[in-house]
Amino acid sequence: MTPRHHLDPATLVSHAAGALSPEMAAVADTHLEGCAYCRQQLAAAERVGGVLLSQQQPAASEPQQAARLREDMLARLQQPLPAAANDPSETTNAPRSLDALPRPLQPYFGKSWKALRWRWMAPGVHMIRAPRSSGDTLILLRIAPGKSMPVHSHGGSELTQILKGAYDDELGHFGPGDMADLDSDIEHQPVTSPGVPCICVAALDGPLQFRGWLARKLQPMVGL
Repeated sequence: MTPRHHLDPATLVSHAAGALSPEMAAVADTHLEGCAYCRQQLAAAERVGGVLLSQQQPAASEPQQAARLREDMLARLQQPLPAAANDPSETTNAPRSLDALPRPLQPYFGKSWKALRWRWMAPGVHMIRAPRSSGDTLILLRIAPGKSMPVHSHGGSELTQILKGAYDDELGHFGPGDMADLDSDIEHQPVTSPGVPCICVAALDGPLQFRGWLARKLQPMVGL
């Protein structure tokens, strides 16, 4: 599995700075588990951020706080790179049960694929919603093969990681391991590929914006 669609550089910088919500971070970390390229980019972003912070002059009004922050970041820079960045194969080849969900998702959805309790959302579409911890939305979606989703854009940012199956939209073909890092400028209509259901995990910090009246009518019922 070699991802062809990656996290946006701006998302990686936010992740390195700890600025992503827990829901967004869980989806980003799921992608990072299987993407050596993004792990390397994240390690680079963390180092650049650390260097920039170390070059800042302490504010006169908060000298002690600035000094502590600088010491923390310098200590971080002295630590070895995460194992994933040094040896991508350590993560990608780590043995894991076929029934095990990706580790970053287990706190929200449990450990087992078989134990998931899907809820009907629409014909051919099932969903599991994780409890909210920050206000953002985190969902698992299972969409039947050959299903066209309504045309929609986004009221904020959305991270979607493909776990199984695939879909196509205006941005290309997205298969297992691919990341769709979307913002409010993107309008698309995913169509799932034939064969097997498309299962993905998505985090959203704003509601979807549907073009069609029927989708808008049903939107309060599904809460997306």
